[in-house]
Amino acid sequence: MQQNRTDWRLQGDWIKNCNCAFGCPCDFNARPTQGWCKGMLGMRIEHGHFGEVRLDGLSFFVTVDFPGALHEGNGTIQPIIDERATPEQRDALFQIMSGKHSDEGTLFHIVSLIVTKVLDPVFAPIEVEFDMDERTARVSIPGVLETETQPIRNPVSGAPHRIQVVMPDGFEHIKAEIGSARIESTAGIRFSVPEGHSSLARVEHTPMGVAA
Repeated sequence: MQQNRTDWRLQGDWIKNCNCAFGCPCDFNARPTQGWCKGMLGMRIEHGHFGEVRLDGLSFFVTVDFPGALHEGNGTIQPIIDERATPEQRDALFQIMSGKHSDEGTLFHIVSLIVTKVLDPVFAPIEVEFDMDERTARVSIPGVLETETQPIRNPVSGAPHRIQVVMPDGFEHIKAEIGSARIESTAGIRFSVPEGHSSLARVEHTPMGVAA
């Protein structure tokens, strides 16, 4: 355990959308579908804290750009923080995302190792809709990011197709519903994905890793 580490916990709705084909190759230790990764991930916090700072009800996301597989590094990210967050809450979220208060091999620690450039954060109003069972979600951050998740459709019948990814030792989530994502990113990392991968999960992140 690291010294001078602050205890924290984030529980809530997790969304990861990217340019890859359905079934994110990263979850299978495979290379990105097109050789590179552009996408977004983050969460709407239902219950959370960093030390004594409460984070309930806030949302944060990051847009990402990796020139190759994520484990090869050289990534660029831009944090997007709920504008309602107080200065103390903003600092708390940045402290969590820094990975300095997490064990090795956990999500935020890994991110700190593979990202080489962090763009200036955006503070903006964030609207989130999330229904894991229906495989639908939406994140709307006007002028910054618009993304939507819908069920994958059967190519013959058009019926909704359901598939889950379960990773008992996952560092991002344990179980996710897989959907189809549309992304329009228009801030520091600009890209458009008409149809890509989406993971929706209920998560509980802690300094020791994913608790649920």
